[in-house]
Amino acid sequence: MKRRIFQTALATACLAAGFAASAPALAQGSWPNKPVRLIVPFPAGGSTDVVARFIAQGLSDKFGQSFVVDNRGGAGGNIGTDAVAKAAPDGYTIGLSTSGPLVNNKFLYKDMPFNSDKDLAPIALVCEIPLVIASNPKVPAKNLKEFIQQAKAKPEAYTVGQPGNGTIGHLALEQLSMVTNTKLATVAYRGDTPALTDLLGGSIQGLSAPITAFIPNLASGKLNGLAVTSATRFPGLPNIPTAKEQGIDMVATVWFAVVGPTGMPPDVIKALNAEINNIVNSTYGKAKLQTYGAVVNVGAPDLLRKMINEDSKKWQKVISTANISLN
Repeated sequence: MKRRIFQTALATACLAAGFAASAPALAQGSWPNKPVRLIVPFPAGGSTDVVARFIAQGLSDKFGQSFVVDNRGGAGGNIGTDAVAKAAPDGYTIGLSTSGPLVNNKFLYKDMPFNSDKDLAPIALVCEIPLVIASNPKVPAKNLKEFIQQAKAKPEAYTVGQPGNGTIGHLALEQLSMVTNTKLATVAYRGDTPALTDLLGGSIQGLSAPITAFIPNLASGKLNGLAVTSATRFPGLPNIPTAKEQGIDMVATVWFAVVGPTGMPPDVIKALNAEINNIVNSTYGKAKLQTYGAVVNVGAPDLLRKMINEDSKKWQKVISTANISLN
């Protein structure tokens, strides 16, 4: 009996030592010794908010301090992301932002309160949500290639909705028009919900928006998925082909990333990156994010910086060619 107790205690000690050895060492061993603020630059209840709360819970469990979500919506995500950029770089204020404020907004808004390239430190990619271009089932097109062909033949009969000027759904349609040399008749809505309502009712023939809004209607057959705009198919709806599979050279996703103010301690960034990777790469994490329409996409901070640079080149060209401005 004593031997068994000793073996159990030894195994527990070894396991704890293994976790300690695998965790990044913090030069400031006291971090975090108080709650950490996780700013979300969009209102509560949206996809960014629910992903942030999932990440915050995992970080709280790991580090033994509360990671408190602070919603700061407005100006397309600029207000909240600016609050991160201007925070003290001590590791106690970070943000979960998206490709909108981190990439697209600097080309859409003339007066930006922060410089995403200089004022923000990349910490970790989290996930990305592909867009889907869907149609009302009464539209005879089986896929995006056929839809474009039909729209070229009868442009007056095809109208495609998007969730708002400057949104990724809007930019994706402009990218689609550029790569297919097609002038699509489009209409801007105030969000996914009214656009989806009109698509289901047949007032518009197509819609471009993040896949999250579509999943139930696509799964039930109430809408036809013409294409997903990610590099690979979305695991939750594997029967919908990508645009690239159909010979249409476009990729458009909205991705989520954790950032902090420039000047954060490197050891804190390293610790956060490692644990965020663990949270979202777990079996539970992947399944949880998929329910939001998200696909895990993680890596070192350098990978996030590379994605920011590459997407900046792509969307600057689209925004400039389409002459889109939000102020």
